[in-house]
Amino acid sequence: MSTENPKFKDFNFAEGELLLINKPYKWTSFDVVGKIRNSLKPLKLKVGHAGTLDPLATGLLIICTGKLTKQIDTFQAEEKEYTGTMILGATTPSFDMETEVDETFDVSQISNEEIYAACKPFIGDIEQYPPAHSAVKVNGERLYVKARLGEEVELRKRFVSVPAFEITRIELPEVDFRVVCSKGTYIRSLISDFGKQLNNGAYLSKLTRTRSGNFLLKDAFEVLELVNYIRNKKEEAKTQAEV
Repeated sequence: MSTENPKFKDFNFAEGELLLINKPYKWTSFDVVGKIRNSLKPLKLKVGHAGTLDPLATGLLIICTGKLTKQIDTFQAEEKEYTGTMILGATTPSFDMETEVDETFDVSQISNEEIYAACKPFIGDIEQYPPAHSAVKVNGERLYVKARLGEEVELRKRFVSVPAFEITRIELPEVDFRVVCSKGTYIRSLISDFGKQLNNGAYLSKLTRTRSGNFLLKDAFEVLELVNYIRNKKEEAKTQAEV
């Protein structure tokens, strides 16, 4: 890989770098952190992410290294934007494709106008419950651990803000959408509640984070692209040191 690529620069990972990464499908956010941390060895640096993405989601993940990890909470608090697809006419226990469909509904009588109108109650400051299959901790235990064991979970309502929620394509049972929301918003819960608003069912089938604060997905690195660049730079430095 050419180090002349204008997308890259001379990083100072110890001092602190903010890295924009396009998280791959089925990778956890910690998978990405681990991959980058390993590429930086033998440097022993703090590496962390500013805002978890579910494994089935893709898109913008902010990674911080070195001294910049102290600012993770600040980056994490920023407004987020997502695009995605829901399946109307069915539900799953996890509100997404992690679990199998448990109930189906007739969508033949639902008009496009009703689908567009169903967004309106969810725009602004709203209340929502996190999915039972989520990483939220209750009494020190992740909800998804209890849910997968078939145990009852206590869901606590949370308040979030949704400045924008719009439908961008309708081709039933698929419905595409765009959402702008505050930290802590569960898009899976939003889509589940959207289905209920239509006296129907809905679950999330695709989700991509396109923005976090002022940072955009279009400016992000692919994970392996960045890892290979870092390794190439280390090899160059090693070669120069041996000359």
